[in-house]
Amino acid sequence: MGGRGICHMRSASFFVVLLVLATIGKPPWAGAHGFLCENFKSRADRPHSVSITEFGAVGDGVTLNTKAFQNAIFYLNSFSDKGGAQLFVPAGKWLTGSFSLISHLTLSLDKNAIILGSMDPYDWPITDPLPSYGRGRELPGERHQSLIFGHNLTDVVITGDNGTIDGQGSIWWAMFNNNSLYHTRPHLVELMHTTGLVISNITFKNSPFWTIHPVYCNQVFIQNITILAPLDSPNTDGIDPDSSTNVCIKDCYISTGDDLIVIKSGWDEYGISFARPSSNISIERILGRSKNGAGIAIGSEMSGGVSEVHAEEIHIFNSRHGIRIKTSPGRGGYVRNVYISNVILTDVEYAIRITGQFGEHPDDNYDPDALPHINNITIRDVYGIGIGVAGILEGIQGDSFSQICLSDILLNVTAAEDSSWNCSYVEGYSCLVSPSSCQPLQQIPRDSSVCYAPADYLAPNCSSSTYVELASL
Repeated sequence: MGGRGICHMRSASFFVVLLVLATIGKPPWAGAHGFLCENFKSRADRPHSVSITEFGAVGDGVTLNTKAFQNAIFYLNSFSDKGGAQLFVPAGKWLTGSFSLISHLTLSLDKNAIILGSMDPYDWPITDPLPSYGRGRELPGERHQSLIFGHNLTDVVITGDNGTIDGQGSIWWAMFNNNSLYHTRPHLVELMHTTGLVISNITFKNSPFWTIHPVYCNQVFIQNITILAPLDSPNTDGIDPDSSTNVCIKDCYISTGDDLIVIKSGWDEYGISFARPSSNISIERILGRSKNGAGIAIGSEMSGGVSEVHAEEIHIFNSRHGIRIKTSPGRGGYVRNVYISNVILTDVEYAIRITGQFGEHPDDNYDPDALPHINNITIRDVYGIGIGVAGILEGIQGDSFSQICLSDILLNVTAAEDSSWNCSYVEGYSCLVSPSSCQPLQQIPRDSSVCYAPADYLAPNCSSSTYVELASL
């Protein structure tokens, strides 16, 4: 029997053992170290602090406190050149409309503090569309400002003792579902053009639209947060780094109606023109589920480019997709140097999906010949049970997605083996994949360096000798 046959038999026999190891106690990859996240430092305590109650706020869940938040932050601006300041939100339910943060500010929530987004759309101001999108994401023209907003800032912290920020998004979801929106729905938190953003130890609930949206930001650290929204809530993405660099996301639980973490960089001709990529994105230790989205996604708005994405120790359950890359003719841009490893999937409909025909364009001015370039995508060490389809990998005719490398992937799929992978217009390599990957990837590279891996990781070695060596273990 050839090396490939031995490899697949051995992979199948290890399947149950590996799943048990992955779900009881620490999984076999628990010792993997961080990459970008190690470079982040925690912020020092602010030398000055005030409570929102000092500005007349009432935590009864009924009184509108927008002016109190605005006045408190205006006052604290005088300390921005003196080490910054903290705005403390004590226990209570603090109803508010949109308010904007300032540089060198910590917004800190007590354990039993709940910031509630107003359910009156007039308390969420209208603001300009993002230049990399050219219009609101849902409707032409302007859009609603997020509940917590900021732009052109430095050194901003949103943290606490696991207090809650609740967008009360049901009114927005209803307007979306019955087509009564006048402007694109607001995010829960959006920071623009900000350097040094830390978000930690907070629960975010019921966002009207995307939950946390750092856009045009640098040095973003998100850790130890929980994001919750009903599984049928529309487009309630968890964390959306967008045209941002040096982003670390780790130790989060996310359960929403759409993608848990999705990396973006602008939409069609507007993203191409704005030309601000997302790069150096680190994602570690994420647990969650999504009824309609993916655990880890890129796109579909990626026209400014996405590169250097490293994700590891991911557990996705009861979800539509595990790992997904979405793009389309007209997007332009690129997705390259993506490394995803150490993933557990439980009851997921599609384990891996890459599609080049994910439509939707901002207007009719996009260039259909602006084709995206998708290459250097490595996905390895993926274990799944209750999987509907192992993978759908669909490039674009005349624009094949290349250097797609799959290794050490063991999936218990419900589809027939000969239909568990569906591939077109893709090129790449695979080894130790069960069920067997699709024909365009069923070759053994002579040189494993064709598969992308971070500098401090071992690239998958899929030579024929490796097959025989692994099969004999």
